[in-house]
Formats: sequence, C-alpha cells, structure tokens
Amino acid sequence: MLLKRHWERLKTTWCRPSLFRHLTITKALLVAIILTVISLIFLSYHLMMLKSTYRRPNPPKPVVTCHLNRLQQSLFMPKDHSSHASVRIGRRVLVLVESQYTKLAKQIACLLESSRFEYKVENTGRNLPMLTHNDKGRFGVIIFESLEAYINMDHWNRQLIDKYCRDYSVGMIIFVHSVNEYAVEKEKVPGFPLVLRYNMALKDYRLNVFTDLWRMTRPGEIIGGDLSEDNWTVFEYNHSAYEPLAYANASPPPYVDPGFVLDNKTLVPVLQDRGTFDGIPRIFFGNDLQFWLHRLVLLDALSYLSHGKLSLSLDRYIQIDVDDIFVGITGTRMVVSDVEAMVKAQERFRKDVEGFHFNLGFSGWFYQHGNSLENAGDEKILEYKDKFWWFGHMWRHEQAHKFSQEHLEKSMLYNSQFAKEHGIQIQHQYAVAPHHSGVYPVHEPLYESWKNVWEIRVTSTEEYPKLYPSWRRRGFIHKGIMINIYMTHLGNYGNDRLALYTFESIFKFIKCWTNLKLKQVPPLELGIKYFEMFPEEKDPLWQDPCLYKRHFMIWSANKSCDRLPKFLVIGPQKTGTTALYTFLGMHPAILHNFKSPDTFEEVQFFNGNNYYKGLDWYMDFFPMPENTTSDFLFEKSATYFDNELVPRRHQRAHGDPVAMNYSFLEIVKAGDSAPRKLRELRNRCLIPGIYVQHLSRWLEHFPSRQLFIVDGERLKSKPIAVMNNVQRFLHIEPRYNYSAQIRFDQKKGFYCQVMDENKIKCLGKSKGRQYPPMEEEAEDYLRSFYRKHNIQLSKFLNKHNYRIPD
Repeated sequence: MLLKRHWERLKTTWCRPSLFRHLTITKALLVAIILTVISLIFLSYHLMMLKSTYRRPNPPKPVVTCHLNRLQQSLFMPKDHSSHASVRIGRRVLVLVESQYTKLAKQIACLLESSRFEYKVENTGRNLPMLTHNDKGRFGVIIFESLEAYINMDHWNRQLIDKYCRDYSVGMIIFVHSVNEYAVEKEKVPGFPLVLRYNMALKDYRLNVFTDLWRMTRPGEIIGGDLSEDNWTVFEYNHSAYEPLAYANASPPPYVDPGFVLDNKTLVPVLQDRGTFDGIPRIFFGNDLQFWLHRLVLLDALSYLSHGKLSLSLDRYIQIDVDDIFVGITGTRMVVSDVEAMVKAQERFRKDVEGFHFNLGFSGWFYQHGNSLENAGDEKILEYKDKFWWFGHMWRHEQAHKFSQEHLEKSMLYNSQFAKEHGIQIQHQYAVAPHHSGVYPVHEPLYESWKNVWEIRVTSTEEYPKLYPSWRRRGFIHKGIMINIYMTHLGNYGNDRLALYTFESIFKFIKCWTNLKLKQVPPLELGIKYFEMFPEEKDPLWQDPCLYKRHFMIWSANKSCDRLPKFLVIGPQKTGTTALYTFLGMHPAILHNFKSPDTFEEVQFFNGNNYYKGLDWYMDFFPMPENTTSDFLFEKSATYFDNELVPRRHQRAHGDPVAMNYSFLEIVKAGDSAPRKLRELRNRCLIPGIYVQHLSRWLEHFPSRQLFIVDGERLKSKPIAVMNNVQRFLHIEPRYNYSAQIRFDQKKGFYCQVMDENKIKCLGKSKGRQYPPMEEEAEDYLRSFYRKHNIQLSKFLNKHNYRIPD
C-alpha cells in the first residue's frame, strides 16, 4: 500500500506541465545518463554471474579411428633404406622449377625446410647449367616441379642431369600437372612407356602395401569417399620397371556431360620407376602436395631414392605446456571439472605418448583471483600437483623487456617462494617468459635473472627467427641457455577444453597413418637431444629487431636500431680493405665503428667468439647518428669474406713459428699427410683466395644487388672513380667530392688523404710495403692451383653481371 501511494505521488508530480517547463534539457539528459549507467552496471553484473556459472558443453571425442587392428599394424614395419650408395652423395636436394613462386614450388620448399633438408633451387627456363663441377655427389635426390620441364629441358642439361643420376645412383621425384580442361584426356610421355590421363576425379585412395618404399608412412588405411580435387593425373604403363605406389577409383567429376560413363578400372595416381628402364629410379606424383598424404609419401620417397641419406628419425618428441595456469579473466579460468578432465586426458595420452606429462607454468600472484568456482579449480590443481611437471613464469606475468634485472629477479623470487609454500616441485631448469618477451630479441637482464634465481638452462619461444612461417622456426643457445622448444598456441584451456580434443585427435591420427613414435622427456633432456640432432643451430641468428613488428614490440625501449650498420666491408684480406675503410670514413655522412682494443678498426663480430656476446655488445661499438635518415653506419672486417678465424696479417710478418720453419713453397704445397699445424697454415694461405667459393656462399643468403665488388687494383690506381661508384651503389646523397680530398703520393706509391694546410695523411707502414719476390716455382704452383677456380670465378661474375677485374 505504501509503494502504491508513493508511485501515485511520483506520477502526479512528474506529469505536471509546470514541472516540465522548469526542467532544462541538460537535467533531462543527466537523468537519462544516470539511469543508463545503473542499467549497464546491473546488466554487467548479471552477465558476469551467468558467465561464472555457465560452462560450455564438453567437446566431442575424437572420431579418428584406425581400420587396422594392432596385429595388422605390426605387419607394416618401417623399411630401412640405408645402403653403401649413400656414402657417395650429400644430404642435399636439387629442386628444378619453372618458377620458385608457384604453389607447388613453395610446398616443396616448406616440406624440405621443416624437415631440415638443405636444398638448392634452379630455374629450368634459364638455359644455364643445372649442375656444375662443384656439385659432384652433392645432391641425394633431384626434384622436378613439372614433368614437362624435364621432358623439354635442353639436350645438354638433360644429359648432364641423367648422367649425374646414373653415376651417383641418385633418383628423381617428378610431379605431373593436369592440363586445362580443353586439352586431350590422354597423352604419351616421349621416351617413356607411359601414358598420362589428365583431369581425373578420384575416390577411395589407398597405398600399395607391397612395396619397399614405406618407412614413415603406414599403409593399409583407406581414404574413403571423393577426394577434394578433380584435377588428378593418373598413369598407365607397359614395362616391368613400373610399380604402383597408390591406387584409387574414378569418381564422377562435379560437372559432366549427360553421356558420361564412369571408368571402373583401378587407377594409379602415384607411380614408382625402379630404374630398370633407363638406369634412373623415379617416383611420379599425379598431383601436388595439397593432398596431405602426398607429403608423407614424398618424405618416404626422399629417403628411398637417397639410399637413406635423406631419412628422418621416427622418434618424435613433444611437450605440452599449460602456460599461465592461474592467469585469466573471470569466466575463462579452470574450474574443478576442467582440472579433473585434464588429469584423465593425461592418463589417456600416455597410451600414445611415452612418458607424457602436462607441463604447468604458473604466475603465483594470480592464484585465488577468480570467482568461487575458479578458486576451487585453483585448489584442485594444487591437490593434483604431483601428477604434473611445473615451471616458473613471472610473479605478475610481467613482460621482461620492460624491466631491469633487479625487478626481474625480485619477481622470480616471489614466484619461487610461492612454489615452496605450496609444495610445488621445480626440477627441470626450464622457464617461459610471458609473451616470449626478452627471449628473442634478447633482453640480457632476463637471461642473467633466470640463471641467478632458477638456474635455467632451457626455454622456449615462437619468435625465433620469426613467428611466420612456422616451419622456419629454429633453436639457438645464448649465455648457456638453450632455446629449442619452439611452440605454438591454442585458445584458453579452461574456456572450451579445445586443446584436449585437438591433441587427442592428433595422437590418434599419427598412430593410424605413420610409424612415428611419440615420446616426452624432461625439458632439459629435450634441449640436449635437440642440439645433438641439429648442432648447426647452436649459433643464434642476430637480426635487426626493427625490421619485424613483433620483434620491435618485445624489444627494450631504451635500444635503437639506428645504432646498427647499414652496410659492411667484408674483405678479403690484402685487397685494399683498409684503404677503402679510410676513404669511406672521410665522407661526412658515413660513420664507422669505434675501435676495438683487441682488433683495432675491425670489430670482428660475425666470425668469432664476439658473436656470442650478443647484439647489445655489437651495438655499443657504434655511435648514435645525428641524422638517422641520411647518415650511414658501417664496419669493416677483412676476415668476414671467407668466414673463418684467419689472422689479420701475413703469418711470417708476425713471426709465426710454423711459417718461420718452412719456406712459402713448402707451406702451399703441403699434402694431407703433413703435420696438422702446417696443413692449417696452408689452408689459411690458399682458401681465402678461392673467391668463387666464398662469393657463392654469400649469394646464397643475399641477392646480388646487395653485394658490390670492388677491384682492389682499381681502387689503388683509380680510387676517385671507385669511390664515386661506391656512393652510387649506397645511394648516398649529396655526393662527396673525393677528387679534392685524396692525392697520389710518389713516395708511398698510392693515394693518400689530403689534410689541412695541404698536408697528406697516408696509411701506416704495414700498408703498401714491398714484399720479397716470390720463388718462380711457388708462383707457377699458385697459378696452377687457382687456374680452375679463376675460370669458375669468371663465369660466376658474368652470370651475376659483375665487372670482371682487369
């Protein structure tokens, strides 16, 4: 009754016209805003309560099932492809493509890179030699992106390729593309007892179980139903050299003529040529690698055709981190049922993964910071704590690159104390940085804090060398910490349990279709195993963090990429690099590095132990340019060219004991049976001069447009013209007038810098000095030794449009 009278009073008051005349628009809006805010607060609270109690239904169980029982699966044991023929060939693949940008070319490159197989790509349309003198036995398999490219290859290259395969017992992998829909349906392959049928639609794909090819792939399963593409090529043959690797049935194409009649004959979409026809074993694919099973078949083909040289281990190691176990906004964190589901899943996973444990990462500050259901989930996690492995995160999930070493150590100590108070065992010397911050690009305080607090020896990241493409992720070692577990992320576990469904599906799929053996070992043991398998990855690859947005976002704000050089002078020795360094330093827009107390004007960062000191150490050698747009930082290290630790000057000039005990001729002619130190000195004398070998290696990593070759003799005789060309190459504006700044000195015999009051400054006594004449026999030997290399160098320079030195 009171409520009713109150409402009547309010209604009467608000409806009086005199009141509305006195209300301003501002007051009316203010009342509306207040009512809206109250409504939103009530709605938000209501939704939060709903979200805290509502759980999505459990995901469905994986539907991957094997058609073969365990006894049948045991019959298909992996084949061993190793033979004595593998001794003569390298672990490298030659890929011949019509264009490296086609979909198939990218698919091949992706598979080879993710398998850690080295490869070289050549364009078949360039009419240049596909193989050179240096390629003898270098390649274990040759892949042709297109059968048409192989058939139509120029006669000389075709003979060269075929002869190489016969000489080294190397096989070919050839892909056959379907022609357009208006072309003929059948076509005979010139020179082969083969007929191709194009544009076929297939179904019921299965592998031939009676062949020696299968190592990683487990045959016997059938992919029922229609395959997704209708542009398959199938093979018909009439020779005992050929054997089907796969079978399929014809399926009606999506668009057919009314009179179409389905061919019920069994078709062959992948064919093996054992080599008895013309001495070259081959495997033909009737489609690209978009079809997932072809990727497995290709890996087995590489192993088979290379006599086991290009084989991968069947032991695969996996680690699943449940990162941020206590972190998450309310409504997405784990509740009791999530924890129990995780424990049960771990037990199931152990049937397929030897030694499996979930690895839980924790930030202790977030413990008991959810709603009542999630806090109960936190308690349940600790109740089961002994069933899992654990690793420390950061106390409040801080991004390491934003903080000092003092702050990071304090945060880690809080987390360590949390673990002790709750009986959490941390024993694997493994940690993960939130958002991978500070791991790469490297934040040195993080590495020092990890070692001081947790004695960390292994960590993970998804940022090295870049996030994408994922198959190029690698490991490295820095400051004694192994970065080798390169991870990927799934959505929040507690929100939908998607991870359990995904991983269980993957495990069952691998068990059905492959002979892979999944295992898990503690992170430290995994790190050691990784670098035993891939020792070449130990050295990090330092990159400019500003070239990649994700790297820049997790790089310390007090660092600047403007302190990195824009170009390098890489040598080689005794070719005028010091003179070039001096002339470059005269330019007002070009700044060189600070001198090193150990190596003078050369930093020698990329070719020795200095490299392991990290990018921060390197940047400290360079000034901060006043104008970051127009100024050019650079450094010169003559030993970069041949990428070996070679002395900066001639050995005899330094009193090297080996050089003092032998003549120059005895050194350069030393055989492989000579004493080790003599052989090492011989190599340091001869190998840097094999220019074509070192230039080829540089161009494997850089396009030719980024490499400018200076003729040392021309720099000595015509330095002004050379320096003008250098400025043009570097796109430096405005141009510096070298003609007024350098002058020929008759006494020294070369050009020197013009100083104030018309004085000149020349290089030191060690530069331009006269050496004793070389023995005639030694000169003849050197001419003979370098002749073939210089012929190759001439061809190399012509190929890449470089000027040949006088």
